[in-house]
Amino acid sequence: MTTPTFSLNNGVTIPVIGLGVFQTPPEETVAAVRAALETGYRMIDTAAAYGNEREVGEALAQSGIEREDVFLETKVWVTDYGRDETLHAFEKAIGKLGVERLDLLILHQPDIGNFEKTVAAYGALEELLADGRVRAIGISNFTPALLDRLLAETEVVPAINQIELHPYFTQVASREANAAHGILTQAWSPIGGISAYRGTSAATPTFTNPTLVEIGERHGKTTAQVMLRWHIQRGTQVIPKSTRPQRIAENFDVFDFDLEQDELAMIDGLDTGARGGPDPEQPQPSFHSFIIPEA
Repeated sequence: MTTPTFSLNNGVTIPVIGLGVFQTPPEETVAAVRAALETGYRMIDTAAAYGNEREVGEALAQSGIEREDVFLETKVWVTDYGRDETLHAFEKAIGKLGVERLDLLILHQPDIGNFEKTVAAYGALEELLADGRVRAIGISNFTPALLDRLLAETEVVPAINQIELHPYFTQVASREANAAHGILTQAWSPIGGISAYRGTSAATPTFTNPTLVEIGERHGKTTAQVMLRWHIQRGTQVIPKSTRPQRIAENFDVFDFDLEQDELAMIDGLDTGARGGPDPEQPQPSFHSFIIPEA
């Protein structure tokens, strides 16, 4: 099947669903990406900080699929921010991935303690876009206030803002701010995995939430499939992560049903307002202890 797509603000299209490889060990990444491509995925999201760009590239090379048929996204880590540093980060990324051009390159985090370097890093992305070395550029984990700061000092509006987004953290303000600027929202942890491994002992993981279970039973779908369908119908691009071929295929099987408006509203109502990941508006000194290797 041909995967449905969203159009970015520069006319580039991106599949509505892709495979994420956050926390996928390098030794498991090739098999996971191969399984996804064989299932029909045509978009892969990785990052320099994940340590598995090389393995993503190996899987692409082994797949036999034409390079232009797979949308490839990666991210620049904060220790590579600054104009020259970010241009070099691009070279490191394409070297590991084994490609000449990226479909999407984004900044992984805002560096609150040194926002000037964040702006300089984004300026490097703008240069790469102008040179045709990347097809689209974007950001990740930017709140509306941080987005406004970036837009005030740069020229190109990001094509994507990748944020934590799942039924327990629906990020209405961020989604609305993104949409107002023509920025596509991309969800990390789209099925709420972070609510399971970082949630409190009293929390109910999204996978066993009674509302999601009930909606899934109505449609003969799993809670994960329900959540992914919710995202897509709300206009959000999703990058669910798995290393199991059966789960990878299951996550892709979301195009044969539609949620009703009342079901979408029920899922909206699960929002707790509690962020699972780091607060983007607070300094994160630990981010600077991780240096991206050259090879």
